[in-house]
Amino acid sequence: MKDKIEKGDIVLINKRGEYHNQVGEVSEIDYNIFFVKIVLVKLGNQEETFEEKDLQLQTKKPSIEEVFASIDKILEVVDHIPHLPTKEKVELPNRLKYLKLDIPKLDKQVILKNFDSIDKILTATREADSSATFWQEIDSNFDKISSWIRTSL
Repeated sequence: MKDKIEKGDIVLINKRGEYHNQVGEVSEIDYNIFFVKIVLVKLGNQEETFEEKDLQLQTKKPSIEEVFASIDKILEVVDHIPHLPTKEKVELPNRLKYLKLDIPKLDKQVILKNFDSIDKILTATREADSSATFWQEIDSNFDKISSWIRTSL
């Protein structure tokens, strides 16, 4: 794992004070006039600024390769969803495949349109059967995709 803190990473604040031991997501990186890395960290509903030395990396944001692997895992699980209507049984895999093709192009509108459609289909399907064990795998992989989209576009 790289130790360099980047936008989208999850960090622990190790600076003494009000925010000590809180965990947040890096929302922006900048440098001050002395070339010290300044990190804007989202903590709940607020954002605070810290020097990089005051932060400890907890989790790196997912790479494109991890996002592709997550899409592939969801595609595998989609075949086993028992209550998926016929229209969604065709549309969901297609949307996932298009998302995989669109991500390298970094076309924000197209990626968000596909992602939102996938999210709606999964939400509607979950309402029909939320107790199935495959949801845990879908959710963890969908969260990786969501995190990458939120921090990379």
